[in-house]
Amino acid sequence: MHLLVTGGAGFIGTNFVIETVRTRPDVRVTVLDALTCARDASSLASVADRVELVEGDVADAAVVDRLVARSDVVVHLAAESHNDRSLEDPSPFVRTNLVGTFTLLEAVRRHGVRLHHVSTDEVYGDLGTDDPRRFTESTPYDPSSPYSSTKAGSDLLVRAWARSFGITATISVSSNNYGPFQHVEKFIPRQVTNLVDGVRPQLYGTGRHVRDWIHVRDHNRAVWDVLERGRPGETYLVGADGELDNLTVVRMLLEIFGRPQDDFDLVADRPGHDLRYAVDATKLREELGWRPQTTTFRQGLESTVAWYQDNEAWWRPAKAATERGYATLNERRFSARS
Repeated sequence: MHLLVTGGAGFIGTNFVIETVRTRPDVRVTVLDALTCARDASSLASVADRVELVEGDVADAAVVDRLVARSDVVVHLAAESHNDRSLEDPSPFVRTNLVGTFTLLEAVRRHGVRLHHVSTDEVYGDLGTDDPRRFTESTPYDPSSPYSSTKAGSDLLVRAWARSFGITATISVSSNNYGPFQHVEKFIPRQVTNLVDGVRPQLYGTGRHVRDWIHVRDHNRAVWDVLERGRPGETYLVGADGELDNLTVVRMLLEIFGRPQDDFDLVADRPGHDLRYAVDATKLREELGWRPQTTTFRQGLESTVAWYQDNEAWWRPAKAATERGYATLNERRFSARS
């Protein structure tokens, strides 16, 4: 199999590519990645001799067509994915998430190549913290940010191309991933690297926003299950029953680092911040037999902390710029409220 992975140098993509190379020696992997601020070619250094890395834009029709034409399967992970950035400048999200997906779909249609599209539970909007429901494959889309709106749009494009043009495609919608190689702008690695530096973690609002956490390796195993046994045209939700509010996660991290439980700061909430995500992965479990292998969130969090402690050379170059960006965002929000 010749596998094309768009966004394969990003967080989920890096872990997917490394695990694929490690466990499937018969799979030939090509990565297409723009290598923007949240991506780093060094993430793939351990498999560089087994992977072809092409630096390029998923919205570049010529590059995409050339790579799709020589592939058997495409796993589409390329996406702009940071909510705060989407609130500051939505345009890259429209280009990558919408135009990029359209460009890929047209190439897949021309060449008759199988596509798997990876999405996010944020396309469904949010749930109340006291709501017993969870997202399912039939939950209506109700995105609340430029990021989630463009991801919802990309999902709908994939569904339309499958129905209108008959492409062979599947979609997986995942809850919040964590683990190695995640950019320091994201919630868990930002808190971990702040604690490594002796800096107090920061929480939006009251810290009571709930996320449904899944280790990235468990997510990527689900992607392979869908690739190998999923039904064309179907959507599968991927979640590990990992609902925790952000305050609980920060206090768990403080405990791991031996810090007091109140050693954090609350900052102004971001606009339109979703309250709660919760994913029902019953279809994936019952139809494909998938189960998460990470025993507990605490276990996965401890291993993630250890990875960032052991790989400071990987995340350190991006840390200062990330914190400057957050400081600028907080200043703008404070000024807007004044």
